[in-house]
Amino acid sequence: MAHEDNAEFFKGRGAQVNTHNKFLKRKYVQEHPEGLDEPFMENSRTQLFEEHAKKIVSESSSPDLSHMHSINPYQGCEHGCIYCYARNSHEYYGFSAGLDFERKIVVKRNAPELLEQYFNKKNYTPVTILMSGNTDCYQPVERDLEITKRLLEVFLQYKNPVSIITKNNLILRDIDIVAELAAQNLINVNVSITSLNEPLRQKLEPRTVTASGRLTVIEKLSQRGVPVRVMAAPIIPGLNSNEVPAIIKAAADRGARGAGFTMVRLNGAIAEIFDDWIHKTFPDKAEKVLNMIRSVHEGSLNDSDFGRRMSGSGNIAHSIHQMFNMAVNRFMGDRGMPPLDHTLFIPKGGRQTSLF
Repeated sequence: MAHEDNAEFFKGRGAQVNTHNKFLKRKYVQEHPEGLDEPFMENSRTQLFEEHAKKIVSESSSPDLSHMHSINPYQGCEHGCIYCYARNSHEYYGFSAGLDFERKIVVKRNAPELLEQYFNKKNYTPVTILMSGNTDCYQPVERDLEITKRLLEVFLQYKNPVSIITKNNLILRDIDIVAELAAQNLINVNVSITSLNEPLRQKLEPRTVTASGRLTVIEKLSQRGVPVRVMAAPIIPGLNSNEVPAIIKAAADRGARGAGFTMVRLNGAIAEIFDDWIHKTFPDKAEKVLNMIRSVHEGSLNDSDFGRRMSGSGNIAHSIHQMFNMAVNRFMGDRGMPPLDHTLFIPKGGRQTSLF
């Protein structure tokens, strides 16, 4: 039975379950539903939780992400992408990686002030800092809170390079700041497009901007001189893997200078969340898709081996790599992403420090 006919399906959300948080000893359960006079209801409203963070820049120790510095002004993401690897991090906050990840958003309002403190450390050496290494810095709540906008103003003030990953057209609100950073080779933007098939996009990423809207982002940023890379990510064999050439072409036609892709991997609680979702959403092809995912990860739904975990292995993965490379060569030719400039950094953000 498809999810449109399923009364238990949470419309507008990706995950359909709240998986158990492995860090918690207790959990709420519905022990005796037959004793209730009405359905067991959950609060579907999005809630915000304040975190008074003490630091905002994280450095990855993973060998295949070595020395990657990143900022995440939000934890959890209302976009609700069913495959999102960041879901597991929500368990550290005492929440579930499932529905909680989409409905309980942790915000760090003091992120811009913390970034200034980071830049003003005595021995700071300018590095490119990635915005959205975990969750989208332009997710819906940013429209009101403007934490990402304030962070970009700090990057511009200190002239420190920044890279952004997003799938939301809210970035166009800040296009003047982004364009000013680009004029000094201080920014690049990575726009994620998972599918050009709108019905599939709605199921995979229920609260995201359409693929057409993201292509418009690529076009408008490119017109303002901002270097943009399209990320065909993640590739899910049997669902969107055949769309790779079309995604690359569409992005290239609108000015994208580069492309990348990652293979889906269902690490931690995401395996249970995705398994539940695909059986409810695509019951006829669920097992086929799951088996194809296993085939690119050495027989498992997840692969933790550095260097291979995001690219996959085996015949299906090899075919996808070939298809991706051919599409990039055909539609992007000798285009490339320009290097960012690390020599313009201004300590103290250009402000005169007091002598008293």
